[in-house]
Amino acid sequence: MSLAVDVFWSFRSPYSYLATGRLVELEREYDLELRVRPVLPLAVRDPNFFQKVNPLWPPYLMRDTLRVAQYHGIDYGWPRPDPVVQVPKDGRLITAPEQPYIHRLTRLGMLAVEAGRGLPFIDEVSRLIWSGKVDGWHQGAHLADATARAGLDLAQLDATAEREADRLDAAVAQNQQDLEAAGHWGVPTMVFEGEPFFGQDRIETLVWHMKQRGLQSR
Repeated sequence: MSLAVDVFWSFRSPYSYLATGRLVELEREYDLELRVRPVLPLAVRDPNFFQKVNPLWPPYLMRDTLRVAQYHGIDYGWPRPDPVVQVPKDGRLITAPEQPYIHRLTRLGMLAVEAGRGLPFIDEVSRLIWSGKVDGWHQGAHLADATARAGLDLAQLDATAEREADRLDAAVAQNQQDLEAAGHWGVPTMVFEGEPFFGQDRIETLVWHMKQRGLQSR
């Protein structure tokens, strides 16, 4: 019997990226369906996020994500540009009112999910953004090439995303509501049979739990 897991995920989350390759392997190894549920990052869901965050958090995040990437042998570097645009205010960075990158990416992610290519799309695009190998991931053919590797056409997706922005934004908002209803707010969160497993470091716990529910190898 095939099992299913909802994966709540954000293009701006380094931990989402660091989980993605292992999630791809998980679906390849086990009789399992991973249902990608794109959400906006906390920094966009709450525009005051950066103003409220503990100042110790950003340097710890940088240290920890690099450490996790090195441990798992994952190429990693902070995106250039950051998918969430920030502007200075009172000596700190805050979320900018206009967010062209993250809204585009999240709408594209929703369309990839609808096309049945959600996991390949977030895998290819997150590696483009987060591997540290590409400056200007949003420029030239970088994003189109990553989309093509996922089996999709960027021009077609962009046209649909522009035409159906309101519908897609409503679907993203529903994902965010469903994430909170499942018992968490952060990403990545994997939800299996209504139970949330938050963080890239909970994948092994998730697999252990699913094996108790009959998870089988392919």
